Amino acid sequence: MTEVTEINKNDFDKLENFLKNNNYSFESRPHAVFLARKEGITLTLYESGKLLITGKNSNQFISTYFKNSNLKSSEIIEKSHKKEFIIRIGTDESGKGDYFGFLTIGGVLIDSEDVENQLLELGVKDSKTLSETSIFKLDKEIKTLCKTSTIKISPNKYNELFSKLKNLNEILAWGHARAIENLLLNNECNKAISDQFGNEKYIINALMGKGKKIELVQMPRAESDVAVAAASIIARAEFLRRLVEMSRKYEIDFAKGANDKVIEIGKKIINKYGENNLKDVAKIHFKTTKKILEEQ
Repeated sequence: MTEVTEINKNDFDKLENFLKNNNYSFESRPHAVFLARKEGITLTLYESGKLLITGKNSNQFISTYFKNSNLKSSEIIEKSHKKEFIIRIGTDESGKGDYFGFLTIGGVLIDSEDVENQLLELGVKDSKTLSETSIFKLDKEIKTLCKTSTIKISPNKYNELFSKLKNLNEILAWGHARAIENLLLNNECNKAISDQFGNEKYIINALMGKGKKIELVQMPRAESDVAVAAASIIARAEFLRRLVEMSRKYEIDFAKGANDKVIEIGKKIINKYGENNLKDVAKIHFKTTKKILEEQ
């Protein structure tokens, strides 16, 4: 069970003194003022004033601290009641709808409730709702807190796979399965969550060894789970990094998406490097390729 309340910053010292006087042990945590523990109780106080209260004996702290403070236990601002924490892997992809650039798949393992709470406190959410600056910042934070795996499929390799498989879902399944398998190599986990991009059998069939034993959950809007949201961020950050590298290599500012600007850039690539080089920077099965060649 997790309770969340707000503590006035003027009361930080008062809370800390109360905990010290009641034999709590203290630990440091990123972005937190402190983490304090006692049997069956874990408290994490963040710089924002948010206080996470977890553990089977959390009611003991609530009744004693708020009874001896200016607040009453009834004044606790209850933000959420979480289900029992489950160790899990989240996976998500980026670049699927972008004509130029890599297809990237991210995998993130969340192995403790403390890590999950820190990710939520950092503001980890679906990368599609974040600025590029926030994505790069959170990418570093996630990789500090969690075990991660990033699968990178270059345009050339993507085109090679698509010409053989003729099915984007099979390519995605292969990438998601590899991200899961990589995280299972040295970690124990019984559950993986991904966005629903096709029949569940695609990923199941692509899994090997330990991956065959895992519970796989595919669901719409899976980014609502912080593990999948974190995976979406590291996948997008890698996609953006690779796009910048391509822009430097070809001395052309590659655009995201599949729009009119992308068509103009495609024509520049052909004029500068030849039609055959399009496969090295773009997903050529897109209808965008036909438009580029027609206008060219």
